[in-house]
Order: sequence, then structure tokens, then C-alpha cells
Amino acid sequence: MADLLEKCSVCRALIDEEDLFCANCGAEAPHREAKADADSRTFKHNFECQGCGASMSYDAEAKTLACPFCGSEQLEERPPTKSLGPKRVVPFAVDRDSAIQAMRKWLGKGFWRPGDLSERAAVTKMTAVYVPYWVFTARTFTYWTADSSQTPFGARGDWVPMSGEHRGQYSGVLIGASSVLTPAETSAICPFDLATGLPPESVDLQDVVVEQFRVQRKYARPLARQGLEGMERQTCQQYVPARCRNLKVNVRMEGLSSEAVLLPIWVMAYRYQDRVFRFLLNGQSGRAAGQAPTSWKKVVLVIVIAILAVLGIILCAGGGAALLNASRELPLESHPFAASSLSAMMAACCHGGAKTDQWPRKSF
Repeated sequence: MADLLEKCSVCRALIDEEDLFCANCGAEAPHREAKADADSRTFKHNFECQGCGASMSYDAEAKTLACPFCGSEQLEERPPTKSLGPKRVVPFAVDRDSAIQAMRKWLGKGFWRPGDLSERAAVTKMTAVYVPYWVFTARTFTYWTADSSQTPFGARGDWVPMSGEHRGQYSGVLIGASSVLTPAETSAICPFDLATGLPPESVDLQDVVVEQFRVQRKYARPLARQGLEGMERQTCQQYVPARCRNLKVNVRMEGLSSEAVLLPIWVMAYRYQDRVFRFLLNGQSGRAAGQAPTSWKKVVLVIVIAILAVLGIILCAGGGAALLNASRELPLESHPFAASSLSAMMAACCHGGAKTDQWPRKSF
């Protein structure tokens, strides 16, 4: 939780110094004088990528500078800047060799990817980066309504309305504060064990790549609310017996607080057929996510096979229907099967009549 946060006088939600209104109830924030941010840090060796716009503090001992997010070497040096500092830093638990092995294994998965992707993919840059995140904690009070398919005995309808209340306590809700990685990318490699976090004073942040906080708390808070509402929706759905539809939740949050942390992520830029893709690996658990090319040959092949299969089904269905209609229109004597069947029946009748004449007659 930030030290300079204050509580709203109406709903008691936390308000940071950059907010003019309460994000929870919309009440005006109390007026206060400008204060120095006690959590800020001065980062040296700052660079800004001209390709993707990433702002980071780079390793001072690196001989060749390249952006870990896009592989571009067009980095513009920036003077030392004062930026928001983390409360906790989660150290790396996955080394570089394990990260490369995990990347090769991840590239070989997936039907739509090129078959030679894992062999021909050239790793242009693989860097251990501390990526900024916001960690949110809140209490929730939810009123929910839904329809259940478990109707009482004698009911005429197929659905019955239901409603209820639920109180929840959530902590460790992660929202990415990166200016380059999308929310889908930052959430795909979660979760992290935040209990292993260390104070920033015990971690050397001057000789590693650290991305600076570019998503302010007030912009991360709506994403946290969406995540909390989604978790409350899943929780409330468990209270609806049988099938559920039209689930609506009205979530009120109390004590919403946040904390700035740095999390370990291996960021790998690899090149395939003159295109650069990004691969991410959770530096603590080894969970992988990222971008991969699509094999258009496989896409075209699957489309052609599907078209041929549909045409074959149509032709088979049309040919069978035409044969059935033709057989119905033919007269009985001209039908080949009917003629042969009629001849066989007549021969059987004649043969049967001859045998009947040979039977002994009883005399009375």
C-alpha cells in the first residue's frame, strides 16, 4: 500500500495523491498540498526504445544495447530520472538455459505453427527483465441475481429466478504496469508467488534491466475492478444449482488498496522469416506465453480439405436422391430389379403348381 494514500470521506476507499475524485464512489478528493513521493527512486542509465517506446533502466556493463521487447538497437539515452519505486521485488528462479529450453519446447507446440519453427527460429535477444505490476487487495460485497433450471415441483416454466449476497476478501490481484506489454500478455504469465518478494534495498536494480512504471495507479484501478468482478461472478455462479443463465452481479468494493512490485520475466525476441516475435516466460514458475507465426500452408490445406469434404457430401446426397427419384418414376415392367423379381415369382408359382398336381388325393 502506498504511504501517501488517503481514505475517501464517503466510502472510505483509498485515494492516491494524483486523484481528483474517488474512483469507487465519485466523491471529490480532499484538497492537499503537493508532497514528495516517499516511494520514488532515481534510476540511472535510462534508455527509451525508438521502436516500441519502452522506457527502462539498462545494465551499465552491457556492451551492445538492444531492446528486450522488440530487439531494436535504436535506443535513446535519457538522463537519470525519478520514478515510482517498488515495495517488493520477486527474484528470478529460472536461469537462462532453462528459459531457452522452455522456449524451444513452446515453439514446437501448436498445429497452426510452422513445422520448422523450433529449428529455424533465431533468438535475437533474450533478457531478464523486472516488469512493473500493481498488486491490489480489496473486500467485496456482492448482490447477485440469476435464473436456475432447477424448478420446483409443479412449476410450468423451465427457469426459476434466484438471488443472493456474497462477501469476499481478495488479495494479490496483479495488474501490469508496463507500457509495452499488453494486459493479455501480463496476465497470461501469472500467477506469481508474492510471498517470496524481497525489499528493493536487498536487490541490485542498477545493473539489471528494469522497466519503469508507466501505468499509473488510477488507470490500473479500473482493470483491477474488472478482475474482481469477474472473480465474484465465478464465485456467485457456484451458488446457482443446475444450469445458470442471466447471472448479474452488483459488486461494491471496500478498502481497495494497491502496492507496486517488480516481477521477474524472461523477455525473448526471436526472428522467423524476417519477422520479430516476442516470447515471455515467468521467471519464477516457468509459465510460457507469447506470439508465434501461423503456417498459411496448413491453413490453406485445411480449407481445401474441408471444401472437398463438403462437396463430396453434397454429391453423394444429390446422387442418392436422383437415383431414388428415377427408380420411383420407372414403370414396374421396365424396372430391372422389378422385372427379374416378377419373373422369379412367376417361375416359383408355376413350379409350385406342378408339385401340387403330384400330391396324393384323399378319397372319401
